[in-house]
Amino acid sequence: MTDLKGKKIGFAVCGSFCTFRKAFEQLEKLIELGADVTALMSFNAASLDTRFGTAAEHIEYLEHITGKPVIKTIEDAEPVGPKKMFDVLVIAPCTGNTLAKLAVGIIDTPVTMAAKSHLRNGSPLVIAPSTNDGLSGSAKNLGALLNYRNVYVVPFGQDDPKAKPRSLVTDFSAIPEAVSAALEGIQMQPIIS
Repeated sequence: MTDLKGKKIGFAVCGSFCTFRKAFEQLEKLIELGADVTALMSFNAASLDTRFGTAAEHIEYLEHITGKPVIKTIEDAEPVGPKKMFDVLVIAPCTGNTLAKLAVGIIDTPVTMAAKSHLRNGSPLVIAPSTNDGLSGSAKNLGALLNYRNVYVVPFGQDDPKAKPRSLVTDFSAIPEAVSAALEGIQMQPIIS
């Protein structure tokens, strides 16, 4: 595993609110491994209050744990590429909405702008899918992204095959290893956990 000490990591959060706790645990793990982490949030993640916490609570937590302001506007995300802000950018959780936008080049949130800007440098983008339609509407978008250069996927599986047979969720505990592999230009295997 590549040493993450001193690596600059962007950690972008999208609106799969039920997975925030697991994603935040891995952000903390990356910091424990010595990475310099900056948080980013989609518009929904940064503005919606849900039964999983308020937007203000999530922003406060991310700013506290990283020691930096959260990037939550398109204007603040645009310099990610030109300034080469990150060695690797992680999107965790990556919703079906964000998967679709990345697959077809729609850049209308801070997260999609950061991804586009980051990829222009040939730097690795690691996506951690979490979507209830991963094996239906979002499947084609996930498939497209698996074929894109410099895009890597955190291993994922069905989270509840009986009650939600088309739903996919990332193995969040695999994020540090997937990031390390992506920095070496390797897709972590197996992709389906």
